[in-house]
Amino acid sequence: MARDTTDNQPIEHHAQLIEWMSVGCKPKSEWRIGTEHEKFGFCMQNHSPVPYAGERGIEAILKILQRESGWEAIEDEGNIIGLFNPTEGGAISLEPGGQFELSGAPLETVHQTCRESNQHLAQVKKIAEELGIGFLGLGGSPLWTFDETPMMPKSRYNIMKRYMPKVGSQGHDMMFRTCTIQVNLDFSDERDMVRKLQTSLKLQPMASALFANSPFTEGKPNGLLSWRSDIWRDVDNQRSGLHAFMLQDDFGFEAYAEWALDVPMYFIIRDGKYHDCTHVTFRQFMNGALKGEVEDHHANIGDWGNHLSTLFPDVRLKRFLEMRGADGGPWHGICALPAFWVGLLYDSDALDAAEALVAEWDFEMVDALRNEVPTRGLQAEIGGKSLLSFAKDAIAISSKGLQARNNLNDDGLDEAAFLIPLEDAVSTGKTPAETMLDKFNGEWNGDISKVFEEYAF
Repeated sequence: MARDTTDNQPIEHHAQLIEWMSVGCKPKSEWRIGTEHEKFGFCMQNHSPVPYAGERGIEAILKILQRESGWEAIEDEGNIIGLFNPTEGGAISLEPGGQFELSGAPLETVHQTCRESNQHLAQVKKIAEELGIGFLGLGGSPLWTFDETPMMPKSRYNIMKRYMPKVGSQGHDMMFRTCTIQVNLDFSDERDMVRKLQTSLKLQPMASALFANSPFTEGKPNGLLSWRSDIWRDVDNQRSGLHAFMLQDDFGFEAYAEWALDVPMYFIIRDGKYHDCTHVTFRQFMNGALKGEVEDHHANIGDWGNHLSTLFPDVRLKRFLEMRGADGGPWHGICALPAFWVGLLYDSDALDAAEALVAEWDFEMVDALRNEVPTRGLQAEIGGKSLLSFAKDAIAISSKGLQARNNLNDDGLDEAAFLIPLEDAVSTGKTPAETMLDKFNGEWNGDISKVFEEYAF
């Protein structure tokens, strides 16, 4: 999420929590595509991580970007931590370890979102290269230890860093040493939301396999294809991952709200200051648990929106759906991920076919697949068949869905052209990570520094 928000409207009744999400319902003509991607900054001279401060730091990049773009600065206690486009939407933000994120504007076609990412990368690359900085498209930090990784001056991250070791073993790695590509998609009504969420939740491990791109840790192969996906298996399982209730027949806005109410909070914001609230759930907060701790202890709508942004299920529900399964990757992956999900979920025939493809997959099957994918990728199995065979079917469905949308670029190509990297992966049966490992064990001669040359933007 690019920035935390404030909305002081008091929460006076439970229905407001559900209404906050249901505001996202909109007609198909208003459905949009919001693509987010993160990338690792590195110093070109020695491949070390980029600090926040200094003439050759993240802060310097943000300030130059602000001058050139005219976007508004997002600040936290006097530090610039992001930029916001006040006219078209979209934002630039920082993940805890300096991962540089573009949260794209809501756009109509994959062509537009791909063009947006390309323009952003070109602009950032030009500024960064003059400072001796490059950016890397991977799902996991390939070289640096946790201690070597800088921490960005963002208040919520101080709270998260303290809290993470209490609830899981890999929270710090998630925060500081992973990158992702995500796409945010709309729904027409509650039923449409449920169909899209449940279908995509079952398919999230497939996306993790197709985009597996984090096989190195601290300079060596880590025995995984998607280290990032493995990390998410033990971050904070109360608020993260796969949850059985989301696949039940009675799932909807209310069920999600009830779950969210009983997840511990991270913070509330009062007068620009972040207050650590990890000791209470949102339900307890609504019932007065912070009375005596914070002057304004009453829950408001902004608190609810911020709380929902700190939940990390594999598909997150806010006023849209967030697809959260993919590793970060190169430019073509930034375009392929929205294409994959838009093709499956935005065409009615494709959604019917995708729903049918996974109809027999229950929670236990998907959970087992989710646990197997980080190591085996497309060779993982579900229902007695390889994930690879299902991925071929899913990509074919997505392609038909994109063709049916019939959004053409200037060369007359529809959005299905962006699926080519995924079609290549299923034709070879190899994830991007396996291709990278082949290079590491072959032409790179075990030299991890080559990744900074070949996988930089």
